[in-house]
Amino acid sequence: MPVTVYYNWNLITADPDDNKFVDCAISANAKYIVSNDRHFKILENIDFPKVNISTMDEFKEIIQV
Repeated sequence: MPVTVYYNWNLITADPDDNKFVDCAISANAKYIVSNDRHFKILENIDFPKVNISTMDEFKEIIQV
């Protein structure tokens, strides 16, 4: 079923195809995006909207608390 996208943040300019995952995370109010893709690292420098990015290894540490 098609979904209408009402807003595109376009936060990742180095690989625009990755933006669909960021937009989805923002709309879902996700706490993290877990990815080893280096393009997502730019999100660490963006204050708004805040999207937490972690690698698989970092996330594994987070959930083992």
